Amino acid sequence: MKKAFLIAATNLFVLLVAFPVFAQTPPPQETSKSGNMEVLDAEAFAPKPIDTTTAPTIIAFGSCNKMTMPQTMWQHVIVNNPQLWVWLGDIIYADTSDMRALAAHYKKLKTTPDYKRMRIKTQVIGVYDDHDYGVNDGCKDYPMKKGAKKCLMDFLDVPANSVIRKRDGAYSSYTFGKGVQRIKFIVMDTRYFRDPLEKDSTKQKRYLPNMEGDVLGEAQWKWLEHELRTSTANLNVLCSSIQVIANDHGHEKWGNFPIQRKKLLSLIATVKPKNLLILSGDRHMTEVSKMQLEGLPYPLYDFTSSGMTHIRSGVEEANRFRVGEMIVKKNFGVLKVSWNGEKPIVALQSRGQLNELFQEIVVRY
Repeated sequence: MKKAFLIAATNLFVLLVAFPVFAQTPPPQETSKSGNMEVLDAEAFAPKPIDTTTAPTIIAFGSCNKMTMPQTMWQHVIVNNPQLWVWLGDIIYADTSDMRALAAHYKKLKTTPDYKRMRIKTQVIGVYDDHDYGVNDGCKDYPMKKGAKKCLMDFLDVPANSVIRKRDGAYSSYTFGKGVQRIKFIVMDTRYFRDPLEKDSTKQKRYLPNMEGDVLGEAQWKWLEHELRTSTANLNVLCSSIQVIANDHGHEKWGNFPIQRKKLLSLIATVKPKNLLILSGDRHMTEVSKMQLEGLPYPLYDFTSSGMTHIRSGVEEANRFRVGEMIVKKNFGVLKVSWNGEKPIVALQSRGQLNELFQEIVVRY
């Protein structure tokens, strides 16, 4: 009996020495397109579900981030110590119907050292625009939209059992905090259900207005109204990948669907959610637009931040609603929220390389 035990122990020792993989947990792996095994970055891909217990006081956001360009902005975002980062689209530039290629772009961003550093302390929510949806200026007829949504959900660590994954479209909402200092983020999907646009043959503008088309689709419109009507927050942040208020330029915007823009603004004015602010991206510059809606007891702001890795060419364009300056520099946006009882005070900061402050507009509700 003793001899048999010694032989068994000896054999086990030989196996552990010869094949140490049995004695430890191997790092996660996946098969690359070339067929080779790649070791995945366990830290970068560790699931990070959203914790809504505490309302953030520093929120950063941005859009238009090409992975083929240096990812130098993240170190400056981190300096602000944001508790929440909001993506307003063009997280990556894939422009592909190959979902493996789309996922590979997201993977490259998720394993970027400074982006990983930010995610240690910063929660991340958001939505795609067109280049991470898969096609420039894409809309509801894009055949790979379900796959594009799944890639986004995986990138954002949306839980497998989340209602967001089970319905069409990537729209979502999160209410952070308790008591009178709650903040609600309502993130719209302006691609999945949007009707097509016809190009302007005169080239005076990029597109002709679509007077009958839809932007959000019936289900998302119902969801949006419900989210606004039932909000218990004293600060509501409505997120749109394209600009809502600015309407003089000829590029992508809610104004390309005039009736839909009017419907959205009328909904806000009718429901009167407490202290609503709009965030937008897409334009490869940063600016703040402001309008007074009849029936809304506070001014409506649309804070655009776009161009983390690249910016537009050309000079300033018209925007009758602009307050402050239009800044054509690589940028990201920061919201600094403080409270006077139940009334929020929000500093809208446009920042860039070296965390330079380009502009600050303080909104006191």
